[in-house]
Amino acid sequence: MTKKRSPHQGASRREAIYTIVAAIPPGRVTSYGCIATLAEGLTPRLVARALGELPAGHGLPWQRVIRSDRRLADHPGAARQRALLEDEGIDFDDRGRVPERYFWP
Repeated sequence: MTKKRSPHQGASRREAIYTIVAAIPPGRVTSYGCIATLAEGLTPRLVARALGELPAGHGLPWQRVIRSDRRLADHPGAARQRALLEDEGIDFDDRGRVPERYFWP
């Protein structure tokens, strides 16, 4: 038997994710897994899903969340994400990874 989730539980999880993403400073990145850990009890996949469901014009710096292997996730907005990060002064190595010096926290 599976435990039923309250409809508000999903909303509070998204709010926790969005609060953490909003706190990532310009010129810094973090991983889906780090956000999941900071939000307590979430998974990186849930974080990715919540960010993927953001409405247009939301204003959150979604581009600052990357994979734990320091690469951008494979999604339709990856080229835009890279451009936004480069505009913030973040560079990539020759393998497409963000150097660790940009990681937050």
